Amino acid sequence: MTQSSVKGQEDTSKRFVNLLELCDMRSSSLLLLSFLVGVCDVQGASGFRICAFNLQHFGDSKSKKSTVMHTLTREVRDSKGKALPQLLTSLNRYDSEHVYDAVASERLGRTESYQEQYVFVYRTDAATVTGQYQYPDDKPGDVDAFAREPFVVRFKAPRTAIKEFVLIPQHTTPTNTTKELDALYDVLQHVKKMWKTENVMLLGDFNADCGYLAKKNRKNVRLITQKDLLWLIPEKTDTTVRSSTSCTYDRIVVNGETFARAVVPLSAKPFNFQMEYRLTEEQALEVSDHYPVEVLLKFTCPFSLGKLCSVMNELKLIHGKEKDLLQNAE
Repeated sequence: MTQSSVKGQEDTSKRFVNLLELCDMRSSSLLLLSFLVGVCDVQGASGFRICAFNLQHFGDSKSKKSTVMHTLTREVRDSKGKALPQLLTSLNRYDSEHVYDAVASERLGRTESYQEQYVFVYRTDAATVTGQYQYPDDKPGDVDAFAREPFVVRFKAPRTAIKEFVLIPQHTTPTNTTKELDALYDVLQHVKKMWKTENVMLLGDFNADCGYLAKKNRKNVRLITQKDLLWLIPEKTDTTVRSSTSCTYDRIVVNGETFARAVVPLSAKPFNFQMEYRLTEEQALEVSDHYPVEVLLKFTCPFSLGKLCSVMNELKLIHGKEKDLLQNAE
């Protein structure tokens, strides 16, 4: 193997490590998958990043593809149970300065031939799992509302403004999107009561656009109509890879004013990994037909470092003004 080819492989690995973290190389943190959710504590930025990514058909065969294993995943279909350990091994190998762990649901689905898992991968020095709960989906009068019942996880992240929060991931069935999204409101109320918290975020591939969620049906979805819920990914934002589609399928929703205030304004967006890593559409589709969606939570500064933080913020402000003056002078 030539030196140039080795360097090329290293460059490719570095690019996909970024995607695996769903953040850039400055990041440190909690990566969440359901093969759905990721959280990253970002150095050099004013936030703690939460990411959701729908990876298509992630199982043993796909996990053996080197490029795909450089990604962070959400949707797992792996009857042999090998994909997640392989993913963690790859992640810990490429980011040897930190330790990553995972918590996963059981395999979920109405048929044996098609099942998925929700998986949360997190960095142990940035976040701690304080609770997990598999929603039973046995509400009287609406039993089996979900094809894949939500797997709910509570995290403690002391450096965030909100400190502790609950994540509810969901991958809706396209043919049943309206009903499942409405039923998510019942899950939210159940979790809030059970854990006595308002700090809840719902996220994932909701299939919440185009032909799967007609505008005329949105008035029947409590997750949309209730005013205490904030949908962070703007309408008409394309979260799909294919150039032939433009749909806002993937969403992030926060509950309550406290959580809304903890979000960095305008930080919710899709991450176009195809453009970022200069992939063809075909190469990008090897990973997923969805872009990850992400949002930042605000940090809090320790009291002992309050003055230092204030000074640094002032320096950033001054530097920004100096830069503007120089540009204007030119």
